[in-house]
Amino acid sequence: MKAYQTLLYYCYSPIEDAEEFADKHLAFCKSLGLVGRIIVADEGLNGTVSGSPESCKAYMDAVYADGRFNHTEFKIDEVDEPSFIKMHCRYKSEIVHSGLRNPEIINPNKETGIHLEPQDFLAMKDRDDVVVLDVRSNYEHNVGRFKNAVTLDMENFREFPEKVKELEQYKGKKILTYCTGGIKCEKASALLLKEGFEEVYQLHGGIIKYGKEAGGEDFEGKCYVFDNRVTVDVNSVNPVVVSTCKNCGRTTPKMINCANPDCNEHFTQCDDCGEELAGCCSAECMTHPRKREYDGTGYYVKVPQPVNAEKISKRKHKNFSIQK
Repeated sequence: MKAYQTLLYYCYSPIEDAEEFADKHLAFCKSLGLVGRIIVADEGLNGTVSGSPESCKAYMDAVYADGRFNHTEFKIDEVDEPSFIKMHCRYKSEIVHSGLRNPEIINPNKETGIHLEPQDFLAMKDRDDVVVLDVRSNYEHNVGRFKNAVTLDMENFREFPEKVKELEQYKGKKILTYCTGGIKCEKASALLLKEGFEEVYQLHGGIIKYGKEAGGEDFEGKCYVFDNRVTVDVNSVNPVVVSTCKNCGRTTPKMINCANPDCNEHFTQCDDCGEELAGCCSAECMTHPRKREYDGTGYYVKVPQPVNAEKISKRKHKNFSIQK
């Protein structure tokens, strides 16, 4: 057993006073000694936290003890060191930015694609009447994806609703959606159903669970994760590297963020080009006056801003006064 654990999870469940909840939840996580990133919205929770096994168990127990979140499924990775440096918990309009905020139109608690367990996904994915659809962004599927999967040219998941029209050719087939941990598929599959796709499925637990329970078979490359590991191995059956260095074109599994903070592009880069360009995507970015020091990882810590409950209260009061 390794010294630390990293928990990946989400839960669609309505939260009253979600902004206040985010503030209290941040304090609770810090009291456990956890580090990580949690998004709180009126529609639920989405988080990755890391800490000692004892702290992680205490956190999971507390989440399950709250009746709103007792159907949460945690994906647990054992790690040598915490996967974050800071702990922050923020209120946002959605737990994953899709633009599909109206629960009267898309509500994962009411209708989504059929959840497939990893072994069932494995059994179905190569059938002639099936299309495997990656609903993640470009930088994610560029570093790793399922063999023969359909990918979409998206910089962010919020573009997915506009991309659905490109999938019309697959109507009449079974659509198997997948993402990192399952959260994007909840709304993606629901939207596909709304747009007339009749047989829609989603990989339950996403790529991470598939790696643990099905050996990651036919997932080519690595899986991008939203912490300082950047990418993780998935396939222990027939692994292959599919990504190439943006600068020289050589095969490489390494993904970094550009050292120019104004660029901050996610891209794959080999070690040689990383040294030559100091972790930048281009020579132009190397000249930026605020260029961050490249330590070989290409991961840069964002300084979290805690939820300011007093500011929130003032804003609510102001909005109420305006409405009156």
